[in-house]
Amino acid sequence: MKPIFENDRALVLFSGGQDSTTCLAWALSRYAHVETIGFDYGQRHAIELTVRPDLLKKIRQFSPEWQARLGEDHMIDLSLISQLSQTAMTEDIAIEMQENGLPNTFVPGRNLMFMMVAATLAYRRGLNVLVGGMCETDFSGYPDCRDDTMKALQVTLNLGMATRLKLETPLMWINKAQTWELAEDLGGSVMVDLIRADTHTCYLGERGELHEWGHGCGTCPACELRARGYLQYKGSL
Repeated sequence: MKPIFENDRALVLFSGGQDSTTCLAWALSRYAHVETIGFDYGQRHAIELTVRPDLLKKIRQFSPEWQARLGEDHMIDLSLISQLSQTAMTEDIAIEMQENGLPNTFVPGRNLMFMMVAATLAYRRGLNVLVGGMCETDFSGYPDCRDDTMKALQVTLNLGMATRLKLETPLMWINKAQTWELAEDLGGSVMVDLIRADTHTCYLGERGELHEWGHGCGTCPACELRARGYLQYKGSL
């Protein structure tokens, strides 16, 4: 199967979670060459970084086409983020709403820095598409997940580096149930099972029991969103 955009080379922001794994499958179905980038920013759920290598190995084995298209993985140390901000994603503190109306799981500047670093790497590697799992449908109100933010960032990055980078966000306008559906469209039940059992989403870093929807504590906002989306996808809600 030929890629849709044979002349494009993509870099996927790949954390090891449900959304980024779906985005990686989406990119592999479209682009002739795909690389991945992950970030260690002192996240409380650093377990996501430990599942990445095995996930990538299994995705490489998914089909001969994907094996040929999936290139190098890059892991970047961005511990600077945890030094600059105190959030429930980087500190062992309770998850709660803040006075500004945003949950304290919001890490200020995280996605902006992720995209800037990814664009810098893409420049060096000759990649012209950045793919991220930002979503404005199920996004907890994070301002750096909005479509307007990504569009503005694309303009800024291209102006600042004299490039023609494209920022693609395939999940921007779909909810979690539709994200499960997209995974099935891309890779059938095998892809759904891979995401369910091998990815990590839980903010508290809990693996433990494998629930119907995947591993996790089941009570943090990320787990609740993932579980509800899975049940809706299966028609149980």
